Amino acid sequence: MEYFVYGRDRPGAQELRWRLVEEHWGFMDRFADGMIARGPTLSDDLSSATGSVHIVDLPDAAAARFFAFEEPNYLAGVYADVTVRRFANLLGRTMWEFPGRELEADRFLVLGHTRSSAGRPEQLLEGAQTERLIAFGPLFTEDGDEWVGTAVIGEFADAAAARAVLAATGLYADIEVHNWTFGGRR
Repeated sequence: MEYFVYGRDRPGAQELRWRLVEEHWGFMDRFADGMIARGPTLSDDLSSATGSVHIVDLPDAAAARFFAFEEPNYLAGVYADVTVRRFANLLGRTMWEFPGRELEADRFLVLGHTRSSAGRPEQLLEGAQTERLIAFGPLFTEDGDEWVGTAVIGEFADAAAARAVLAATGLYADIEVHNWTFGGRR
């Protein structure tokens, strides 16, 4: 089962985050075989992290809760809150298979929160330019029964273009756009 996990940093947590970076990466190494995408969200000036995104294949909801709430940054208080959602990897690839990984580009995480569970998130891929998408899929409640949103990580000209990917559908009550970059050891 694939899960989307997003920890949003507490204000002022940057120094603590940097002190824990090796511990965080060591924890993530345990899940490397199931990792679909990972990386920090960034401030507007791209100078500091504002959160951590992980999309990972795990055996079940208990494993997803362990992944989210036993992670060193969470335990140390880096995150103000953590979102855990079931995810469906509609692209069928990982970020390591993304063809533009080595190029410099503006990359964003876009989260759309649905107005209702009506509609089919798969329709969003029809006509989409998937070669610029790093990760893409619907978000569901933990039991997988209800569609609650969509997560997109991709390369876009700017934040407005990133927002437009989901805004044009009219399916979302709220859309968040965050600067994002590839994560993991450098």
